[in-house]
Amino acid sequence: MADPYSILGIARGASEQDIKSAYRKLAKQLHPDANKDNPGAADKFSQVTQAYDLLSDKDKRAKFDRGEIDMDGNPKMPFGYGQRGGGQYRQAGGNPFGGMGGGMGGGASTDDVDLSDLFEGIFGGGGQRRSRPGAGAQDNPFAGMGGGFQGGQRRPTKGANVNYRLAVSLTDIANLEKQRITLADGKTIDLKLPMGAEDGTQMRLGGKGEPGPAGNGDAIVTIVEQAHRFFRRDGDDVRLDLPITLDEAVNGAKVKVPTTSGAVMLTVSPGSSSGKVLRLKGKGFTRKDGSRGDQLVTLTIDLPEDDAELARRLEGWSDKRNIRSRLSE
Repeated sequence: MADPYSILGIARGASEQDIKSAYRKLAKQLHPDANKDNPGAADKFSQVTQAYDLLSDKDKRAKFDRGEIDMDGNPKMPFGYGQRGGGQYRQAGGNPFGGMGGGMGGGASTDDVDLSDLFEGIFGGGGQRRSRPGAGAQDNPFAGMGGGFQGGQRRPTKGANVNYRLAVSLTDIANLEKQRITLADGKTIDLKLPMGAEDGTQMRLGGKGEPGPAGNGDAIVTIVEQAHRFFRRDGDDVRLDLPITLDEAVNGAKVKVPTTSGAVMLTVSPGSSSGKVLRLKGKGFTRKDGSRGDQLVTLTIDLPEDDAELARRLEGWSDKRNIRSRLSE
């Protein structure tokens, strides 16, 4: 029998943070989009997700550790009952990775979905977890004693989960802008990004997966943060290298600076050097508690090439400071 601890490469006494860290690392390595030439990666990705679903649920983890259920969440039985649930992987529509239109029939419609009601953030967030596809009863598998089996037959299961990959710009993540995707059934949905969203964050949309005897599975949306041409992410902060002229550095100036939420005016103090970092409060990424990080602006003095006027003005002048003294051994 597969062991979720071995799949994630952690010890049985691992903490919740250890479990989460191991899952994030393996999920990025094995994600189908990153392993298009490795057909076995999709199955390993599914196993890793299945192991994380079990171990991140305290109740299921305790039952597994006591030997009451197997990795699929099914009660352990001597007759080998239990069916492994499966998930499918798709790309989200309405983004640079392409859409999935009309896969299951039905006309197109638009739902405005608030993740605080319908989504469960896999990396944190409150609420009770939904059972994985294929999971059986947790208490007693026999008819009349908990409802797991009826008439000697396995209880109907939900349909498979469907995975979507949603490309989101760095600025949209910083400002939690709604994102539109197209699901496999042709419906379009406007997703409200959760606070604390980052690359690899996953969201679960109940009932938007494949149909099954006991109802639809779920849609799992993974955020892929897109690189920006001049902003860089640094934890909850945004970094920007800002070029300034020599006269702005020497005399000081007010310069226009782009931020993730629009341009602002920034004061450069007289005598500013390259490498000086200025902080713009609240212009970074939105944290889980609703507060925001900052934007860190690094000044870089840009000197003109072959400027005869500048050379003439500096002729006969030199800076007598030993600015490299700290580099001496």
